[in-house]
Amino acid sequence: MSPPVVSGQPRLRRLGLLGLGALGVVYGDIGTSPIYALRECLAHGVEPTHDNVLGVLSLIFWTLTILISIEYQMVVLRADNRGEGGILALLALLRPQRQRGGARLGPLLQKMAVLGAALVLCDGVLTPAISVLSAIEGLEVAAPQLAPLVLPITVGILLALFRIQRGGTARIGVWFGPITAVWFVVMAVLGTVQIVRHPGVLAAINPAYGAAFLYHEGWAAVRILGSVFLVVTGAEALYADLGHFGRRPIQYAWFALVFPALLLCYFGQGALILSSPEPVKQPFFELAPDWALYPLIALATVATVIASQAVISGAFSLTRQAIQMGVIPRVQVVQTSAETGGQIYVPALNTLLMLITLAVVLAAGSSAALANAYGVAISTTMIITTGMLFLAMRWRWRLPLLFAALWTGLFLIVDVSFFSANMLRVPAGGWMVLAAAAVLYGMMSTWTWGRSNLIGMLRTETLPLPTLFSYLARERVARVPGTAVFMTAPKLGVPPALQHHLRHAHALHERVILLTVENRDTPRVPPDERLAVEPLEQGFYRLFVRYGFAESPDLPRAMEAASAHGLPVDPTEVTYFIGRETLIVPPDMPWFDRLRERLYVFMFRNALRATDFYRIPPRQAVEIGLWVEAAVPVRARDADRA
Repeated sequence: MSPPVVSGQPRLRRLGLLGLGALGVVYGDIGTSPIYALRECLAHGVEPTHDNVLGVLSLIFWTLTILISIEYQMVVLRADNRGEGGILALLALLRPQRQRGGARLGPLLQKMAVLGAALVLCDGVLTPAISVLSAIEGLEVAAPQLAPLVLPITVGILLALFRIQRGGTARIGVWFGPITAVWFVVMAVLGTVQIVRHPGVLAAINPAYGAAFLYHEGWAAVRILGSVFLVVTGAEALYADLGHFGRRPIQYAWFALVFPALLLCYFGQGALILSSPEPVKQPFFELAPDWALYPLIALATVATVIASQAVISGAFSLTRQAIQMGVIPRVQVVQTSAETGGQIYVPALNTLLMLITLAVVLAAGSSAALANAYGVAISTTMIITTGMLFLAMRWRWRLPLLFAALWTGLFLIVDVSFFSANMLRVPAGGWMVLAAAAVLYGMMSTWTWGRSNLIGMLRTETLPLPTLFSYLARERVARVPGTAVFMTAPKLGVPPALQHHLRHAHALHERVILLTVENRDTPRVPPDERLAVEPLEQGFYRLFVRYGFAESPDLPRAMEAASAHGLPVDPTEVTYFIGRETLIVPPDMPWFDRLRERLYVFMFRNALRATDFYRIPPRQAVEIGLWVEAAVPVRARDADRA
């Protein structure tokens, strides 16, 4: 949550406040990686010799520098969609349907973005699990006899974390930044103490150590790269939270505090390993003197809870974007803060994340086991983001082909290297992430496919508006006082609910509004572009209400605005007629299409009702049941998305 900023504050103070807020939300994930990342790098049979430790540290340094400091901070953050970031916002920014050759790439880009979104949601499970569990495992260093309590304590903290989501984080969110700032300072101090004792560890900045390590370790180095990738697993969160704080505060926080603190902590752990006469099992916690161990465990636990909170909030925001873009079914989205639009709560997703996270923790039993699955999702998402970044350079920034290819080619070399290393983790636990992502992707793609198919079928059964007007003039249909609103998809003609109502009631209200909700490919729609009113004939009006992918629809409020713009209507006296389709799957449909159609029907029946999603008062709503039999699937490009 971004801290409140008073108009007229000096620019530096404003950036400082935003940067402080960004620490807890943007860098919570990547900031807790030092607890386990170096430990996992040296857990694959690598002897803690001088050259090996410096080699691993060199890989960590250049990974943070190339992927985070250069790619994400300098390039990816510039690919914002009117201030919003994230893979779905990037897809909306590209607008492939408007680019030369984009019509062919459009379906592929949407599939890639949907897959990336599914993988990011999977990260919302793994981050709380591995972060909190790794922090509580510090008890094994302070008091080995407490080891049996690690899992129960972790489960209790996670239950409390997911429990507080329903109340929003507006009240406690203001503490995220300061606490995380303390966390980074403590890490920097602990690392600096060890570096002063063993300054030779700073030689790891030389990339030759990393190259020599990869050369001498051979095939084993590929597996170690998968652990090195753990230091950048918060990269996608950095991009997704762009809209909360803006590019400059995120960059300032990184280069002023986060990046130096991470490097000092990693290098300090390396210095400790080189100087210790005994094997170091938990290098992060062993940085602390005995008297500071329990306070460090407590601080680490709070930091990991904050990191988990940031990832969960990001998953909520991504879900709202996906709903608005028509990628997933409608679910309840609760606004938990009247002042901050990003403060939302998605009950269904929260429950699902909680159950899966607890199951993963109990099944894995340790953060070391979870590390095998961690990284698979984000390494795949980073490749997708880099590929789409190339198109942003060409389509949006109009950069020369050679320049765009050189930059993204460099990033892809690094991304593909880490992706290949993480693929080796698939048999050891990474398969769970891929399986979960495959299920999510299948559901998302099926929803998009089924919705396009449904709109295509409804379009074949609807009448053109001129035909309706001719019928009304010829038959002299009775008109009753009041205003009726019929919701309809773009360019659908006469809404099926209106046809059904007219067929059975043989009457219409004196004013009929055909309301279409349009979802724009921008995060927010300016107030002066929100509404468009088009008078028709015989008391009919077309009303277009436009929302961005970062906004939640509110039709009663839109009707109030429409009445202020000249539409003769009292918002409190409006009756909303909403069609509720019942889909029937014919037995003669091909088996694969029938399977997908049944899955779509299941999601359709369990989606949030339109009255709840659009905040329509129940007393002003009338639902009209419509029976629709599934037919041969219609291609997505031949039907507008509802």
